[in-house]
Amino acid sequence: MSSKLATRFSIALAICICTVYTAAMTTRISLALGPVSVAVPGALYQQIVDAVKREVGAGRLAPNSVLPSFRVLAEELLVSVITVKRAYEELEREGIIYRRKGLGTFVAEAGHDRTRAGLRASAEKAITEAIQTGRKAGMSDRELLQTFKDALKPAPGGVLSHRRIG
Repeated sequence: MSSKLATRFSIALAICICTVYTAAMTTRISLALGPVSVAVPGALYQQIVDAVKREVGAGRLAPNSVLPSFRVLAEELLVSVITVKRAYEELEREGIIYRRKGLGTFVAEAGHDRTRAGLRASAEKAITEAIQTGRKAGMSDRELLQTFKDALKPAPGGVLSHRRIG
């Protein structure tokens, strides 16, 4: 398989995975952003960052949508105001949200694109690593392609397949 074809395959596969990921998301947001828990791996503020990015990337939080204040979101999620402030600061640094003194916090116009670009880059990296691992395991390009095709096929319940090919 040529390098150009492999790159095109990686991009096409990443688009498919992003599309499937977005379509499979069933979490509804009531501006509570889902549960945040110390039992889940990762810092609480990072869970908030990830939840906001997920909602913006999926289009459930439109550009210029108002986000809850630090205090309101902290109360809803049962975390400290400092935790929410830290999450919002990181999201603002990444260009996902913006704040206006006296008005509140809003989803940035480019927030969706930045979030999707980050997800896409992560997906492409994961796919590239999977291909490298497959090659180290002795898989041919044909076997790798078949594995990806099989993995993209929905299982009977509409969920992506996790079958092993071998």
